[in-house]
Amino acid sequence: MIDAAELRDAYDRQLRSGLDGPDTVRDQDGPLIRHTGESSGFVNAPRDLGLRGAELDELIHRQLRHFAPRSRRLEWKVRGHDLPAELPERLRAAGFTAQPTTTVLAGRSELLAPPPGREPALPAGVTVRRLTDPAEADRIAALEAAVWGEYHQSLADFLHGQLTDHPEGIAVLAAESGGQLISTGWLVLRPGSDFAALLGGATLAAWRGRGVYQALVAQRARIAHACGHRYLQVDASEHSAPILRRLGLIPITTSTRYVWTPPPLPRTGEDGPTGA
Repeated sequence: MIDAAELRDAYDRQLRSGLDGPDTVRDQDGPLIRHTGESSGFVNAPRDLGLRGAELDELIHRQLRHFAPRSRRLEWKVRGHDLPAELPERLRAAGFTAQPTTTVLAGRSELLAPPPGREPALPAGVTVRRLTDPAEADRIAALEAAVWGEYHQSLADFLHGQLTDHPEGIAVLAAESGGQLISTGWLVLRPGSDFAALLGGATLAAWRGRGVYQALVAQRARIAHACGHRYLQVDASEHSAPILRRLGLIPITTSTRYVWTPPPLPRTGEDGPTGA
């Protein structure tokens, strides 16, 4: 049996610093690790920020003062066991909007990795392959947009940058039928960590419940285990969490992304702030 508390402790020790994307500048502000990218930014925090009340408000507003002049969307992820408990309320008061809460699941990679020849069955005509061409990043982002209803250029940029500059740190898998991308997901391999992260699981509605997503999980688990990562971790949506739990991952906490969008910068012109 895997102990959820032990996994959660390992998660807190190893997965709190976040991932850098292409052209991302990392710096530290108090207890926060801050990542500033070309179009967005995010912060990562320890389990306990160690601040309360006015000091916590000042830390939050300091991030807004950093990102607002740069017109950067800011994401702050809060786990269900994080402290202080007042953090979500303080973020909402500062103008952040909570996104749907996900379940953080973790488990041993070897238990999800099928032995050769025993891969999950795929529907007729469906194939799975590992993508290595950075040019395919846009196709993946387009599929994610078709599934979730929102296109993120930052996702395409991240995948393109990883496949170009750090292909050894990512495994992007895709399922196709008749040349059409129907499901995708990738695995981030964290150097020096026991964990590899399952990210980006998305399957077109017409192909759900047919074993495609399970096959992508199994192949990524095999890659993680082969690369020496003992555990898999995923922030699972309400759609994927039941599947992953059946496969052997266990819940260790929850995760909620709080997003702040800066107001538009005033236009400038020769005759004044609005050009009039």
